[in-house]
Amino acid sequence: MLPKENIVIGFIGIGVMGKSMAEHLLDAGYPLVVYSRTKEKAAELLMKGAKWAITPKDLAEKASVVFTMVGYPNDVEEIYLGENGLIPNGKEGSFFIDMTTSAPSLAVKIYEEAKKNGIQAIDAPVSGGDVGAKEAKLSIMVGGEKEAFEAILPLLEHLGLNIVYQGKAGAGQHTKMSNQIAIASNMIGVCEAIIYAEKAGLNPENVLKSITAGAAGSWSLSNLAPRMLNGNFEPGFYIKHFIKDMKIAIDEADHMGMEVPGLSLAKSLYDQLVEKGEENSGTQPFISIGRTNRYG
Repeated sequence: MLPKENIVIGFIGIGVMGKSMAEHLLDAGYPLVVYSRTKEKAAELLMKGAKWAITPKDLAEKASVVFTMVGYPNDVEEIYLGENGLIPNGKEGSFFIDMTTSAPSLAVKIYEEAKKNGIQAIDAPVSGGDVGAKEAKLSIMVGGEKEAFEAILPLLEHLGLNIVYQGKAGAGQHTKMSNQIAIASNMIGVCEAIIYAEKAGLNPENVLKSITAGAAGSWSLSNLAPRMLNGNFEPGFYIKHFIKDMKIAIDEADHMGMEVPGLSLAKSLYDQLVEKGEENSGTQPFISIGRTNRYG
């Protein structure tokens, strides 16, 4: 466990989920330094007492524990390994925790480079979307050295409830790929269940009352299906980021010689939404594909 009085937290990525996560750490009484490509996104945190860093380098020089929650693996690589990034400019003894869903191989690379500089790098992707982030109820999947995990666990407990150490560097990202595979196929089932209820002349809201409490229950059924019925497609998690995750999972599965037909189908259907300009919507507009496709 890290002594609280020695901790200055840095947070990079003040987006749909990152803002709430950073706010929980600030509310817990930790000094907070933030960086985001768009400073306006951090305005509320700055008003509450967070400090602004002009670059990841500036943040690395000020913070002893850094969380990152950004969009794509190339963003992660630039933030961690770039000339003005975290690892080349971080302090020995620092902890860097990447909560972005990213490539397992990149997590291993970051861990190895950080280790050379006396820094602990941990991959800790999350599941739970905007709701889980706001309520500090995220599921957190952790890869890295066990001792490093134990040292930062009290910080992670401000962000989530289900926090599981999965193993060496990259294990957290591999676990998140399993999570995304389960969600992708489940979303097909959720949408088809709603469409079936509608076509059968049922009240889909009443149907949800029955099936969410039974064996069909899932996070997507309980949290996203009501949004679908209300026509609320605001992002708790962007389609563009989900497609990125599915592509990583497909590539990893291919590398392991594994076929993932359910995942591949889901990605092809989400690709149709991108073609319709929905990449910045939440994942729930997926139901519109089912309503227009032949099987729907």
